[in-house]
Amino acid sequence: MAGVSYYAAAAAGTGRPCVVQFGAAPNRSRRVSRTRLRRRNAGGRFGLDSNSELQVDVKPSSGSMVEIELVATNTGSALALHWGALQPGRSEWVVPPAGMRLPEGTTRTHDDAALRTPFKTSGSNSTLKIEIDNPGLESIEFVIVDEAQNKWFKNNGQNFQVHMRPPAGPHHQGQQHSATAGSIGRKNRDVMQLLSKNASTGDQVNEATGTTSAKCTVLDLFIKSLQEKHGSQVLCKKVFKLGEKEILALMSQVQGSTKVHLATDHVEPLILHWALAKKAGEWKAPPPGIVPAGSTLLEMACESPFSDAELNGLHHQVLEIELDEDSYRGMPFVLRSNQTWIKNGTSDFYLDFSRRTAKSSEGTSDGSKGTAKALLETIADLEEDAQRSLMHRFNIAADLIDQAKDAGQLGLAGLLVWMRFMATRQLIWNKNYNVKPREISQAQDRFTDNLQSLYKMYPQHREMLRMIMYTVGRGGQGDVGQRIRDEILVIQRNNDCMGGMMEEWHQKLHNNTSPDDVVICQALMDYMSSDLDIKVYWDTLNKNGITKERLLSYDHPIHSEPNLKSEQKEGLLRDLTNYMRSLKAVHSGADLESAIGTCTGYTSESQGFMVGVEVNPVKGLPSGFPELLKFVLDHIEDKSVESLVEGLLEARAELRTLLLSSTERLKDLIFLDIALDSTVRTAIERSFENLNNAAPEKIMYFISLVVENLALSTDDNENLLCCLKGWNHALEMSKHSDDQWALYAKAFLDRTRLALATKGEEYHGILQPSAEYLGSLLGIEQWTVNIFTEEIIRSGSAASLSLLLNRLDPVLRNVANLGSWQIISPVDVAGYVVVVDQLLTVQHKSYDKPTILVVKGVKGEEEIPDGVVAVLTPDMPDVLSHVSVRARNSKVLFATCFDPNILSELEQNKGKVLSLKPASVDISYREIPESELLVSSSIDTLDGQKTPSLSLAKKQFLGKYAISAEEFSDEMVGAKSRNIAYLNGKVPSWVSVPTSVALPFGTFETVLSDKINKEVAQKVKILTEKLDQGELGALNEIRNVLLNLTAPTYLVSELKEKMQGSGMPWPGDEGEQRWEQAWTAIKKVWASKWNERAYLSTRKVKLDHSNLSMAVLVQQVVSADYAFVIHTTNPSSGERSEIYAEVVKGLGETLVGAYPGRAMSFVCSKDNLESPKVLGYPSKPIGLFIQKSIIFRSDSNGEDLEGYAGAGLYDSVPMDKEEQVVLDYTTDPLITDCSFRTSTLSSIARAGYDIEQLYGGSPQDIEGVVKDGKIYIVQTRPQM
Repeated sequence: MAGVSYYAAAAAGTGRPCVVQFGAAPNRSRRVSRTRLRRRNAGGRFGLDSNSELQVDVKPSSGSMVEIELVATNTGSALALHWGALQPGRSEWVVPPAGMRLPEGTTRTHDDAALRTPFKTSGSNSTLKIEIDNPGLESIEFVIVDEAQNKWFKNNGQNFQVHMRPPAGPHHQGQQHSATAGSIGRKNRDVMQLLSKNASTGDQVNEATGTTSAKCTVLDLFIKSLQEKHGSQVLCKKVFKLGEKEILALMSQVQGSTKVHLATDHVEPLILHWALAKKAGEWKAPPPGIVPAGSTLLEMACESPFSDAELNGLHHQVLEIELDEDSYRGMPFVLRSNQTWIKNGTSDFYLDFSRRTAKSSEGTSDGSKGTAKALLETIADLEEDAQRSLMHRFNIAADLIDQAKDAGQLGLAGLLVWMRFMATRQLIWNKNYNVKPREISQAQDRFTDNLQSLYKMYPQHREMLRMIMYTVGRGGQGDVGQRIRDEILVIQRNNDCMGGMMEEWHQKLHNNTSPDDVVICQALMDYMSSDLDIKVYWDTLNKNGITKERLLSYDHPIHSEPNLKSEQKEGLLRDLTNYMRSLKAVHSGADLESAIGTCTGYTSESQGFMVGVEVNPVKGLPSGFPELLKFVLDHIEDKSVESLVEGLLEARAELRTLLLSSTERLKDLIFLDIALDSTVRTAIERSFENLNNAAPEKIMYFISLVVENLALSTDDNENLLCCLKGWNHALEMSKHSDDQWALYAKAFLDRTRLALATKGEEYHGILQPSAEYLGSLLGIEQWTVNIFTEEIIRSGSAASLSLLLNRLDPVLRNVANLGSWQIISPVDVAGYVVVVDQLLTVQHKSYDKPTILVVKGVKGEEEIPDGVVAVLTPDMPDVLSHVSVRARNSKVLFATCFDPNILSELEQNKGKVLSLKPASVDISYREIPESELLVSSSIDTLDGQKTPSLSLAKKQFLGKYAISAEEFSDEMVGAKSRNIAYLNGKVPSWVSVPTSVALPFGTFETVLSDKINKEVAQKVKILTEKLDQGELGALNEIRNVLLNLTAPTYLVSELKEKMQGSGMPWPGDEGEQRWEQAWTAIKKVWASKWNERAYLSTRKVKLDHSNLSMAVLVQQVVSADYAFVIHTTNPSSGERSEIYAEVVKGLGETLVGAYPGRAMSFVCSKDNLESPKVLGYPSKPIGLFIQKSIIFRSDSNGEDLEGYAGAGLYDSVPMDKEEQVVLDYTTDPLITDCSFRTSTLSSIARAGYDIEQLYGGSPQDIEGVVKDGKIYIVQTRPQM
């Protein structure tokens, strides 16, 4: 059964390292330590050494196939598995036969007694998957070998052994759902089995063409060629099936010329039999002047042969027709292959010229930017017709599916916005048109069938498609749609209520049922349950958006109130309860009972509302699944929702495999999953009151449930799953009374909040522009448009999760003694309070009075505006982020506030003058008179007048294009390079400094003035003049132009000589392409002199930009396990006896760049370097990794200029692109292994202390990495 994990019991999960032996062979001739593999929630985990772990998962697949997955963390890149298999009752290793499918790279040992399989390296982890399809094999036995170091890893001196078949007995019983009266037994499955990475796998839909890049066909290449080589705009297109082949027909426009292009991968020669049409159904021969060469004109058509063509080695046939006017509506055609006629099924092929492809709109001034503009305008044109009835609306939507698909994600966003406007009653549902309920449900079926097809074809859009289906509803199953019409009459007759309100409602239902009927039915049921209290009837209607005016607006209006008798209550309440199920079955996309019934089946013997309706169960449901769903329904009204939510999530996890396959009735399963998702949300919301006084562990557990639910509804959910693992680990820490549990949980609270914020921004970017543009076209009320994305988010689990996080946050801060603030730059200040949304929007503004900015969003890369004395924000930029450094340099108070109540109080002081005084973890503030501020400001102004202006001496080229570290000097390189050269040979032996060379000052200017770059130099000169005139757009143009620089041969030869002479690899030895990558990186470093932030910084301090020179420091990248930044004086407190440092997993760019989330932070007393104190665990979701590369670091002459501090303004560029890895901290020994953490952090602190001593005790900012336990220092500079 999928999802079962087994692991070896010996040493599993204990954190004990396995025995490491050098050159020791495995025990392959006898069975040793035959401990059976047992199940455990997180799989088997073993220590390999003090820094590495091994996790083993066994996942039975189809038939006798078993998949064994091994993950080794923090390992080298030369890991291999030395292994064999075991048969039952035998002790000798069996080497699987050659015909068996073995992992890539597997070889046999020289004596044919074992297999050797290399692990695949990703970041700091190594992974290996083995698939074995042989029921005669019981287990595999292995050891792990580090081939680079001839290092063998064993399991406490014995071979590892993994059983492939679950052992009989009690350990396997848990695999069946054990639904007891009050609880559900959840299966033990690895959380990562729920992984979905569709959004990041590269299988993306091209927004212009709708094609998927992961499966690029020759027709995709044909479209791409038209657009890229010829600049064609695709106006409309259609792909038709020709058996297993396809034909593409499209109309394009380029330079005022309109053409029809046809392309096909059909093998046999084809003739196009075609015509043009100015009205529907017309076949009219084209004018002789436009027929392609070799064509034959007939009386009513033309025959034109296709030509052979080739793209990227793929053969295809093409034909091009240039139109002479734009009055044609379309082109009908058929195909002929020899004497065989090929049609589109039983019809002619037809390319509709009026169905223009919806293109994403960029840079437009009509409010359509970031939308599928053409699609939204088509929707607006068809809205009047859609208002006739829901049947018309759903049929129109079904017709627009192809156009939406062609526009990719923005097209589907447009459909969602339109359907959401409908569902929230912003659009008319019916106008002067009678339609049967069966016809509405059939139209819904047609639309949702089309959505189902897209769900199968485009996994990266499943999240959006689910939201559309949730909004639309299921449609009729069996004859349920018609039963809405038939059953109301039976209800009236059985309960003697043929007149009044019931008859008016009957007339509405008979002609136009809608989702309003669900609310009306509920209002009637509430009215009867309240002993016929008419106020209750109106309360239910009004709470759900139905007013008296709306009831009167129906084509068959409802004028009357219900006026029923007590003796009618019982029978009518029973019948309406059953009738409600029919209404929800059609109109609700999230009704659980009807969704379950549709998937598990009804028969003619069914009870209640489904009597006489036959719906077959979906085939292939997991074993025990109907019983699981029955448990859910039995507990749906439980006051204590914990067991219910566990059952709902178990059902969703079980469904997941079916949702990923092309199941015949996939749509029914999607609606079931939507209903389960929605029920989780309502159950969690119902539990809020019971959680008021709950222990933090209880809230944490509910958070873990909601995170799991959200992950199951999200396309790219790896980060959410890592959050889920973190919450589970925090719960375990709490159970074992680990004194770090609250601090650890706070990090995952921050990471989860960040995930929610990122998702919200993503939704806003995708949906809000379409809501605003379509809303303007349809005349939707502005308040509805403004909150559109907010309401979408509120309707899902994210809103519930956010409330739970807000409830837990102050509890964790209290337990962990975190206080309400983190002070990044401590300064006593006073000023006027100004509230802004994003620092980015005001970074270049100048305030004429001392200003305290209360800012909702700070990314970390912004400048601090002139006149600002304090920045207070709920965001958490790193202490070494650009904005943090700027704040300390400029003596600006900069702090993160964790308490939303305090932040709200500060915002309420908008316009007032406050005095702020920071302490270690708090800020006190008070209102002061304006006169007190004016006195302070005048003193500051006088002090400011004494500040001299900054200047830089322009550096000259001294004749060398490349220099070694021994040649580094003030005139050749900046402080970054000189400091590295100074450290080399002086740091302790356990600290390393990477080998370095440099391209010195003046090299860039000399290369630009070389005659081979004359054209580039001329363009830069022109653009610089534009820049001097204030045209900041020239900055980007200059950067792009500089990428066209050609490297002089003497630069290449000198750099090669210096790199090889220093023992560094020369990129060109790996091929010309590798040198080009290196040269591009060098040019990007030089070009960063013209990035906007750096340029504006020089202007701000009146520094002559032309005098800024850029050397390039060249270093071999250390493939880091961790990166760190040390401040040898604590920047938050100014305490010189205390070292403060931050650590991230992977490369340091996530620490010094604007990557979201917080690093691990710690302090360490210089008197006790062996006892670091963790201040916060990491919440950064992303780590960057490179296995082998060269990095080119900017090193300007303004690097450490006092009053300017150019550090961090300019770019450092690796030759290779870093691999982005979503981080799982639950497998990271720095987080989970106390002794490893203490040892590593202590080493980092000691390195900082020693380097400070080398500089005579002068405080330092130091950057470095940890690799295989060794410390590397990559740069140091005076602490700002």
